[in-house]
Amino acid sequence: MKTILVTGAAGFIGWKTSELLLKEGFHVIGIDNMNKYYDVKLKEWRKSQLEKYENFKFFDVDIENLGALKVLFDNFDIDAVINLAARAGVRYSMENPHVYLTTNAHGTLNLLEVMKDKGIKKMVLASTSSLYAGQPMPFKETLPVNSPISPYAASKKAAEVMAYSYHYLYDMDISVVRYFTVYGPAGRPDMSIFRFIKWIDEGTPIKLFGDGSQARDFTYVDDIAKGTIKALKPLGYEIINLGGGKNPISLKSIIEKIEKLLGKKANIEYLPFHKADMKETWADIEKAGELLSWKPEIDIDEGLKRTVGWYLENKDWLKDVSIEEGMG
Repeated sequence: MKTILVTGAAGFIGWKTSELLLKEGFHVIGIDNMNKYYDVKLKEWRKSQLEKYENFKFFDVDIENLGALKVLFDNFDIDAVINLAARAGVRYSMENPHVYLTTNAHGTLNLLEVMKDKGIKKMVLASTSSLYAGQPMPFKETLPVNSPISPYAASKKAAEVMAYSYHYLYDMDISVVRYFTVYGPAGRPDMSIFRFIKWIDEGTPIKLFGDGSQARDFTYVDDIAKGTIKALKPLGYEIINLGGGKNPISLKSIIEKIEKLLGKKANIEYLPFHKADMKETWADIEKAGELLSWKPEIDIDEGLKRTVGWYLENKDWLKDVSIEEGMG
């Protein structure tokens, strides 16, 4: 069976994508630098879930380290790369923009270079709906995304165009998947849904940027992972939205749904809307349907039920997980 390198394997989407690949019988080599941008306890938990599979190998490798990548590629016969290693977080990218460019852009370039030297043709590259800021909704892949409004979005755009140049020059086959707001069990603690669940359950005031009317195209992590794996098929160079595809849901509505699931009321502290945030996101997913035969299967109510259920099952250790971002 094929061997897939998954970068960012201890990350939220990387973990779920690796898990589904392993269940399908692929060999997965997972790498992650286990950075402390958010509480590493979650990354350790995800990694421990993957290490139960015999067809999984993990290495503490940073994609910024070209030498380490070369050693890895020399030692394993890799068929394709799914690049999910990234510095995430729009707001924190304004505090520490350099690390976003070195990981998201330069790290991607390192992978492309090693793949080129080894004759490995296929990459799935994770990108972001943040690139669509200021564009008309629902967002189609053909929109000109030339005005990123955060260093995070700019670094992802850099990775996309670098990947295109390698496709053009070296006939590499690259699927760029633009993710919309992903949530689910073991999600990132710097993102709204994890925080809302924890804050409401613990009786801590929710910090809400803006009035809560801002809306997102929430997409359940299993659906995102399935779309990512489907994007391993030969496509040339394509940019594909992976999102919920339905009307966006406001943060206010999300809070109400979590309140019902927990049987507790939220205490909300309103903060000013952040300039680098987007008011709304909404994916046009027609292309994913045509090229990948993909559409999301888990709706927001089922997805939140599963996410809250996972939180309650793991509350004994999640109580110690910090929701601070930019820890290192």
